[in-house]
Amino acid sequence: MPAKDIYHNTVRTALEKDDWIVTNDPLIIRWGKRDLYVDLGAEKLIAAEKDSQKIAVEVKSFVGKSVIDDLEKGLGKYILYYDLLARTQPEITLYLAIHQEAYVDVFEDPIGEVLLENQRLKLLVFDEFEEVILRWII
Repeated sequence: MPAKDIYHNTVRTALEKDDWIVTNDPLIIRWGKRDLYVDLGAEKLIAAEKDSQKIAVEVKSFVGKSVIDDLEKGLGKYILYYDLLARTQPEITLYLAIHQEAYVDVFEDPIGEVLLENQRLKLLVFDEFEEVILRWII
């Protein structure tokens, strides 16, 4: 099993503060002979529908030497998990969790704007100090 991201517990706490129930830590995707590990799986009851919303969250710290390298690695994992979840657990929506500073640095830059315009990527932006979710970008 891979090592946890430095913000793993921060994101878990932020989800719980937002009334999500963490159901998997990690969420395992089995494909063929391989197991892949999305950082978190969570569920939230939707009272009006008496149903639940299910999400998977891949946490990316963006603390490496290169923001672009971190972005490429994060997107690679996101695309892989997205495609496998679509086939194995289509009821789960995948999010990439990043802290506020990384969001500003990457996604308010022209390269990040292109990614958001395409609406392929779903983001969960969190405050790493307050341990709260600031934005859901769908």
